[in-house]
Amino acid sequence: PVANATITPSPPAHQVHTGDPVTLHCSVQVGSAPVTFTWLHNGQEVAQGPVLELGDVDVGHSGTYQCVATNQLGQDRHSVFRALSPELALEVKSQRHWNRAVATGVGVSLLFLVLLVGVAVSWHQWKNMGGAPPDPLAPPEEGEVLYSHFVSTKEWGASPHATTLQDPQVTYAELRG
Repeated sequence: PVANATITPSPPAHQVHTGDPVTLHCSVQVGSAPVTFTWLHNGQEVAQGPVLELGDVDVGHSGTYQCVATNQLGQDRHSVFRALSPELALEVKSQRHWNRAVATGVGVSLLFLVLLVGVAVSWHQWKNMGGAPPDPLAPPEEGEVLYSHFVSTKEWGASPHATTLQDPQVTYAELRG
């Protein structure tokens, strides 16, 4: 008679992820041929044969698996013997949580990279557009205003005139109105 039915999972882990291929092998330690194998998933018959190919598993494959090994002995083959394997618990984890964590990590990294590039570009533009204080000894560029001060005169009819002060780079002008 058949005895000591066992299940060997491939891969050997009891916890797998969606999309992983899983194969279960049923064997008996003792038993005269021919031996037939029946697979149970959560107590319901799902397949026949010594190998159960689950393929790319999904969460619906989670649960308990058992193998029932059967053989018939005697001259009339009316004596039927069965060996039930211990239950194998299989847990299928969804990869969505892992993918979400990876996507979040990648998203945060990309956001940091974009901010870093933005700061570098802004700093470069600030330096090139005169954000730094001008060199006091450098001559003024054409059209550059070093200092401006407007004074309104009380004489409405006075003509504008300009006078140079002590510093040759500073010009004083009085504008009408």
